[in-house]
Amino acid sequence: MRKLLNLLVLIALVISCGEKKEEKKDGFEMNRAKKEVKAADTSEGVPVDMDNKGVGPIKSVSFADDIDAEMAAAGEAKFQAICTACHMAEQRMIGPALKGVYERRSPEWVMNMILNPDGMLKEDPIAKALLKEYNNAIMLNQNLTEEEARNVAEYLRTL
Repeated sequence: MRKLLNLLVLIALVISCGEKKEEKKDGFEMNRAKKEVKAADTSEGVPVDMDNKGVGPIKSVSFADDIDAEMAAAGEAKFQAICTACHMAEQRMIGPALKGVYERRSPEWVMNMILNPDGMLKEDPIAKALLKEYNNAIMLNQNLTEEEARNVAEYLRTL
């Protein structure tokens, strides 16, 4: 099952990252460089909305003042296994950089995006705007449990 999941992620990565050959024209040059983001940076055209809880099973999430190290460690392991194909902490990739995500999105929105990316991309205005900004590269449903998603959410607090 894990090999199948890894294969599906690899296929999605290859499809999303297909290399395009660009012809050089007189007087015009295209430079594709990764953009470093700061914690407070927002994606162009995508609003910061801390009141939006997203579409999905999560209606309320409350974080303790201190980070739960055990949950964060489990979340980091899961993140490294399935999320790093598209996300980095401080660089845009196929998906947005995740450092400072809780300064731009509510914890409920983040968890609903992890658990219900299909529904979010169909119904949530911020998810739709992100989809457009990231060249229609969809976030795949990784079929995480709520506990696994909560662990990933806790890990994201450490970035």
